[in-house]
Amino acid sequence: MVAVKEGKGSLHVDNNNGHHQNGFDPSALPPFKIAEIRNAIPKHCWVKNPWRSLSYVLRDVLVVSALMVAAIYFNSWFFWPIYWVAQGTMFWALFVLGHDCGHGSFSNSPILNSIVGHILHSAILVPYHGWRISHKHHHQNHGHVENDESWVPLTEKMYKSLDSVTRRMRFTVPFPIFAYPFYLWRRSPGKEGSHFHPYSNLFSPNERVEVTISTTCWAMMFSLILYLSFTTSPLLILKLYGIPYWIFIMWLDLVTYLHHHGYEQKLPWYRGKEWSYLRGGLTTVDRDYGWVNNIHHDIGTHVIHHLFPQIPHYHLIEATEAAKPVLGAYYREPEKSGPVPFHLIKNLLKSISSDHFVSDTGDVVYYQTDPELYKSSRTKSE
Repeated sequence: MVAVKEGKGSLHVDNNNGHHQNGFDPSALPPFKIAEIRNAIPKHCWVKNPWRSLSYVLRDVLVVSALMVAAIYFNSWFFWPIYWVAQGTMFWALFVLGHDCGHGSFSNSPILNSIVGHILHSAILVPYHGWRISHKHHHQNHGHVENDESWVPLTEKMYKSLDSVTRRMRFTVPFPIFAYPFYLWRRSPGKEGSHFHPYSNLFSPNERVEVTISTTCWAMMFSLILYLSFTTSPLLILKLYGIPYWIFIMWLDLVTYLHHHGYEQKLPWYRGKEWSYLRGGLTTVDRDYGWVNNIHHDIGTHVIHHLFPQIPHYHLIEATEAAKPVLGAYYREPEKSGPVPFHLIKNLLKSISSDHFVSDTGDVVYYQTDPELYKSSRTKSE
């Protein structure tokens, strides 16, 4: 294994990265192959039942519809905050089912996956194929400093190139958990392209038609929202759709960030020959979301999902339990949640305030901290 190499002039090197905590180095080459994990998972966990998948769609759509009807019926400032949180969470549930369509874990039918995926994702203003393709790239390159797609670590050089306002916003809650719509339009710093543009460098020539279809569906939904705003009331549409949409965005950014950051023990990122699909996948983290686990289709069971995205969500828990003996210390038991996953807030705050950049050099690197980031902000405010 190549040791961590820190770049010259680093703003701060955390010598207590924790990557040898309890004698275990998470960057060490695993003593097992991905085939051994696959073989440990029962065969029925790989079976996709389209009727069962559709039953979850029906359940979620009925809940979304019932909440909307209830909000219109009660129309009180006592009920609206309850509605916003509940409906935003259900929008997130719809996203997860569309996400399964994108992975092909919804069913074995590409046509059914595409139809359901477009309906679910367009309804919450996500370009289905545009996102599906970039998310596939994320799975194929997770844990690689340069090639990963979402929540990619900034190199020290790139971090220093950011202006102070951008830097503080990127690493100050709540701004990062509103990032997803901007990511769809412009991707992450250092990466070019848009999830809406068929000629973006995100896509190959044979994917341009699919991206065009998804962008058209997105535009139709956006136009429908504008039409309803003018024909009913902009305030009503804001309350019924706009605020739940942003609650959904918060869920999406919170969950996707915490699946790849914020574990108590710092986890590695790789470059060059040190990276592999298995090693990258093993740096993902399972999370417990309490009562939300069932609502958002157990997406917190993330390690096995990252390694084997073809497994339907309703088999992820069983597949994870079967794989644990093989994974050993490479699997990190999630902290148990109460009914509401408030415990994850501390993980988010701690990570965003300390995981700022990685070294410009080195094949195995860990997040480092800029101790001046918040000092400069406080000095200006004083």
